[in-house]
Amino acid sequence: MIFNGIVQIAAKQHRKIMYTSLVDNTPMIKVSAGKHTVTYAVNGSEMNPLEAFYASLAGCAAVYAKKSCKELGVSADGIEIGCKPFAGKAGPLSLAKFKTEVHFPERFTVEQKMQILDSIAHCAVKEIVQDGPNIEFSVLEV
Repeated sequence: MIFNGIVQIAAKQHRKIMYTSLVDNTPMIKVSAGKHTVTYAVNGSEMNPLEAFYASLAGCAAVYAKKSCKELGVSADGIEIGCKPFAGKAGPLSLAKFKTEVHFPERFTVEQKMQILDSIAHCAVKEIVQDGPNIEFSVLEV
């Protein structure tokens, strides 16, 4: 059954979902995935989910920088990655672009910097944001 663009399916058809959140009346939002739990908040005491989404780009870029440094046989120590979201025309809850700045310690050569930047440019989070995946919502009957 379709209700306001949301697909409704029976619980017995429900497949296990990787990320889950049980909603309550507190400002905290906990999302679990297997044995890990991440806590967000809507009162400023923790990152909210949108801020955490933006932060995931910096984290993903750091993963790719570390991987590239390992391949180059150099330490990643001291590389600083900053990501800044820019709001779109619809306001602060929309996104027009990200600007990612990578600061390297002086010991890195131009060639090393270019290889690391190329690796960061293929970050999985960036690719997903850029490609714009299809997102579906469904209602489960319990």
